[in-house]
Order: sequence, then structure tokens, then C-alpha cells
Amino acid sequence: MSNFLKDMVKTTGNEFASIVEDGIDGGDVTGFVDTGVYALNALLSGSLYGGMPANKIMALAGESATGKTFFALSIVKTFLEANPDGVCMYFDSEAAVTSDMFRTRGIDTRRVAVIGVATVEEFRNQAVKVVDNYLKMPVGERKPMIMILDSLGMLSSTKEMNDTAEGKDTRDMTRAQVTKATFRVLTLKLGKAGIPLIMTNHTYETMSMFPQKVMGGGTGLRYAASTVLFLSKRKEKIDNEVVGNVIHCKLDKGRFTKENTMVDVLLRYDTGLNKYYGLLPIAEKYGIFKKVSTRYEMPDGTKAFEKNINENPEKYYTDDVMKQLETAVAQEFKYGNEITESKDAD
Repeated sequence: MSNFLKDMVKTTGNEFASIVEDGIDGGDVTGFVDTGVYALNALLSGSLYGGMPANKIMALAGESATGKTFFALSIVKTFLEANPDGVCMYFDSEAAVTSDMFRTRGIDTRRVAVIGVATVEEFRNQAVKVVDNYLKMPVGERKPMIMILDSLGMLSSTKEMNDTAEGKDTRDMTRAQVTKATFRVLTLKLGKAGIPLIMTNHTYETMSMFPQKVMGGGTGLRYAASTVLFLSKRKEKIDNEVVGNVIHCKLDKGRFTKENTMVDVLLRYDTGLNKYYGLLPIAEKYGIFKKVSTRYEMPDGTKAFEKNINENPEKYYTDDVMKQLETAVAQEFKYGNEITESKDAD
């Protein structure tokens, strides 16, 4: 039967076709990209040590100044640190990043290329060329790669550019279609190549009886992305000085964990994303840490204030606590049958 099915698959001439027993080429998750934050990893994958799928598209969506670019840069830093021979292709439509922004965040600038793009078509053509060239390389010569598009919302279309040059002010009705077509092409290629793509995008509120936030640019990105994170923020202060932002991350779309779940992460101006921030509410909810008046009681009976835990997390998030948290986040974020399967595997 398998030989018969293989023959049928070959007749399609489809490079992405495969038999499920052998794995779905470009469809199966090949691994995860650590975001650098335990709570965010848990939100995206159901594991403290997971993260975003390594061969899928993730969208970071939010209003202006919610830290989307800084968020993306922090993930790039973590990716390059985890992959000493890895590289990043950073498509910039806003002229938003500078060499100093990479350097001050501890990113190896020798392994990052910034490509300016103005239209959806430019991004599509150049991104596809990069991925196609990557796929032509022998597997042993391929280096780990991550791609960033910052941002989709600022990309114009060729038609809009031409209309502007000619002085026309007619509304461009083609951009959403071009965007959707772009991701129809890219999604399968990225999956086959095992390249993760992070895109930033803006949001707006719908004009309806029950307003809700949606991403700009049409439905193309929402359909193509395996993960869509909506970001909002509040200022983080120390002694009345703003030192960063607490970013609320809501999973608007997720194929691997429960949608509409949320975690908070801390993005400091001086140190970037805080690895442990966001774990305390989960530890309290599942009884790993117990709230006693204004302090938290640890499994060993010691007590500490929230400030002390956040300032010295390694002291309180011991190996035993992390094991308990790993079980807790699976229950918090994974779908029920996945939790049962993981327990059976253990």
C-alpha cells in the first residue's frame, strides 16, 4: 500500500507532498525558537522551554509604541545566542532600526542583514529569493536563520506607489489581495526550509456595536500566521522613574495552545526582556507559591516579597519549582488531550 501511495504522490509533482507516516514536509513543527521569556514560551507552546514554532509565522500586533520592534529584537538576540552560527534577515519597511539599536541590545551585528523594503511585492520577491536559495543549499551547509518583517503595516503596494507618483488619490483596493497572495507563497516555503518569520503589524478597532481590535492589512496575515500575539502595555517604574514597560501578550490566534490566554512580560530599556517575569501569577494560581499577607511562601517555607522575587529570581525559581511550573503551564495553556498525551509519554 505504501508503494502505491508513494507512486500516487509522485504523480502530483508537488514538492510539498509527503506521506503522513514520514512527516508532513513544511507542516510538522521542527522545533521551537526560545523567546527568552519563560512565561511567553509557555503561552506559545505550553512549555517553559518551548517558544514560537521554528518553521512558522508569528505576528506581533499592537498599537503604536507598544514595543513591537524591541520585542522582535529581543527574540533575535535570544535566537543568535542559542545558534552561534545562526543569522537574521531583517526586512525593515519603517527605517526604524539603527546599528546602535542592535549593538546596545547585545546583538551580534555581523550576523544580521537589514533589507529596506517599501512595497509588499518587494518583500515577497526578495524573501522568496532568500528562501529558494536556502533550499537549494545542501542541508549540511544551511545555517539556522530567522526572518523579521518590521512592519507589514507600513508596506505599500506597487499600485499605490505608482498612483502617488502620478498624483492620484484613489484608494488602493489591491493591497489586501497582494498581501494574501504573498503569504500563500511564503508560508509553505518557510515551513519546508524550517525558517521562522516574525512580523510586526498595527491594530485598529472595528466600527461596530461591539468594537474589537483587529490587525491591519486584511485577513491574509491572520490566515497565514500560526500565532498572532496582540500586545498592549503599561509603564514600569522604579522610584517614579520609567525603566521599561510591562507588555500584556494576548494569544489572539494559536494552533498549539489555547487562544485568548494571556501573560505579562517585562521589557526593560537597559536589559531587554526579563526571563522570569510572568511566572509569579502562575506559581500562585497553582499553589507552588502561596500568598501569605503581603509576601509569598516558597515550597521550603521561606517567605519573600514580590519585589525580592523579581530582583533575584534564580534564588526562588529553583529546579524543583521549575519542574512544578512546567506541569502547571501545560495545564494552563495546552489543550486537554495534549496534556493527557504528555503525561502518558512520561
